[in-house]
Amino acid sequence: MSSSSRPTPPSSSPYPHDTHPGLVPGVSVEEQRVRYRTDWITFGVAGALIIGFVVWGAVSTESLTSVSQAALSAVVTYGGWVFTLLAAVVLLFLLYVGFSRHGRIPLGKDGEAPAYSMGSWIAMLFAAGMGVGLIFFGVYEPVTYYMTPPPGRAEPESFHAMHSAMAQTIFHWGLQAWAIYALVGAAVGYAAYRRGRPLLMSAIFGPRAHLSVGGRLIDMFAIVGILFATSASLGLGTLQIGRGLQIVTGMGELGNGVLVGIIAVLTCVFLVSAVSGVAKGIRRLSNVNMVLAALVAFFLFVAGPTVFLLNFIPSVVGTYFGEMFQMLSLSASWGPEAEKFMRSWTLFYWAWWVSWAPFVGVFVARISRGRTLRQYVSVVLLAPTVICVLAFSVFGGTAIWLQRSGTDIAGAASPEDMLFRVLDALPLSALTPIAVMVLLAIFFITSADSATLVMASMSQQGKPEPDRKITVFWGLALAGVSSVMLAVGGADALQGLQDLVTVAALPFALILLALIPAFLRDLSTDPMSLRHRYARVALENAVRQGMGEHGDDFALEIRHQEGPAAAGHDVDSTGERMSSWYQRTDEDGRPVAYDYALDSYVDSVPDRRAGANRGDPAHGAPVQGHPGAGGGASVGAEPGSTASPGRDA
Repeated sequence: MSSSSRPTPPSSSPYPHDTHPGLVPGVSVEEQRVRYRTDWITFGVAGALIIGFVVWGAVSTESLTSVSQAALSAVVTYGGWVFTLLAAVVLLFLLYVGFSRHGRIPLGKDGEAPAYSMGSWIAMLFAAGMGVGLIFFGVYEPVTYYMTPPPGRAEPESFHAMHSAMAQTIFHWGLQAWAIYALVGAAVGYAAYRRGRPLLMSAIFGPRAHLSVGGRLIDMFAIVGILFATSASLGLGTLQIGRGLQIVTGMGELGNGVLVGIIAVLTCVFLVSAVSGVAKGIRRLSNVNMVLAALVAFFLFVAGPTVFLLNFIPSVVGTYFGEMFQMLSLSASWGPEAEKFMRSWTLFYWAWWVSWAPFVGVFVARISRGRTLRQYVSVVLLAPTVICVLAFSVFGGTAIWLQRSGTDIAGAASPEDMLFRVLDALPLSALTPIAVMVLLAIFFITSADSATLVMASMSQQGKPEPDRKITVFWGLALAGVSSVMLAVGGADALQGLQDLVTVAALPFALILLALIPAFLRDLSTDPMSLRHRYARVALENAVRQGMGEHGDDFALEIRHQEGPAAAGHDVDSTGERMSSWYQRTDEDGRPVAYDYALDSYVDSVPDRRAGANRGDPAHGAPVQGHPGAGGGASVGAEPGSTASPGRDA
């Protein structure tokens, strides 16, 4: 009989499958019986919004620009505090999660081995932390801050400005950025690999939240945010590839048609990879790109001011931590200059990371499977930040050193031209621009390929391998948004797109703030949290009673106990909040039998043996050691009746 037609036999146990919530090893999303469908509400509304945006930009550029500027001003004035609060709160929350009692909870089932070795894990985090942004902003941002420091920080072109410029850059790209990514990755990974929910942003708020109106809105905001953030990155990369073509070929100023042509060619490449399933090829391409990026950075380090950089990098780290609170406290309340700086830089970055968070967070969740939250928080925050410190210090430090030495880096005609001016001042200037263009092209392909698949998966309720038609639609939408913004105004239009990233990210920033209590609520009812809580109460009660009644000579035993002395006397382990999450269902959402002792569905076990420790075959084994909420540890006078606490308690 199939699982869809087999009724679940009645059980006297108050728990699903006769298993206490504290004894559930976890539920993986792959173990769930799910029928993935295209969510036409999520896909249709998000797709219509994007098509409308593309048409609007093509038909009426001026109105799009004016509306985006007005919306940006409103967001900065009335909602800028949301981004500032998020950047501070998320980092503190993650540190609490990682180094509190929740830190031992794994992003996976009990005893599950990490998906990747520590070396491979860090290497993939490095891949996630690198991209078009490093190449575009690696020189442009530090030089800009050096020439025009953030309000109230330093005198322009001074030694203080040099160090403060790098500290501000790392502030935008380091701990705060990765805290936003890490929050989403931890919550999504926990929900999918510990609670058995689909890989969707909405799933963080409940097992069937993605089918509700609120859940669909969350997933729509995630899709739109990913699309705008990725489009901004692809637009930046296209501008810099175009500038490289001018330098290498000697061409004059490129028109918008050439830039759109670059996007079209690269779009064809990433669409072929996205729909053909050549995941192994994309992974290899990503590895090649990481090696190439490292070689470019190493070249700048060796061919540039090596000794200066060796002294510069440690000083930058000290300045970063020394000015951290000053950077965090900057807001529009400090006056027009501060508001302008926040609008152009800090708020845009927070919005960019918020928009990227569903994409990067899902990737980080997948590669971090099996890691404890303590390992996760430590490595995901520190490893990419260290990489950002080294990479930006090499790119930016070399540029500032050249600027101080007489090479006019700051006088470049455009931001994308600054890196090429740096390369022109160093050896092998005929070859390095080609390497940078290849690097940018591969970043374009791999980022667009991954983002397209994530958006398609979110459109189909988290389907691991989304349908090709859905994937192609989002790929074309991605290329369309980037192309329209470049075609209607070049770099100025791209600034308009960056403004829209900030505007589009505000609702999702509010969602991330709401995610924190939802995630904490799940952690508080995790099986490991329950075991820890029960063990603490039981041992405290038992030791006090034992010392009071027997002095030094007592041992512990497990026995049924009711009342305040019971370990779980203040816990309702049979309530829906505690136990409903691990009730297994079929593809239509109807309860089906599961055996947690064998960790398999009952109808998938061909040879069931009836044993003394086996309960109703439709429900699996009875609860071992805790038949209800009244079990507890107490003092035993029998010297042989000792019991030690579980290792995971």
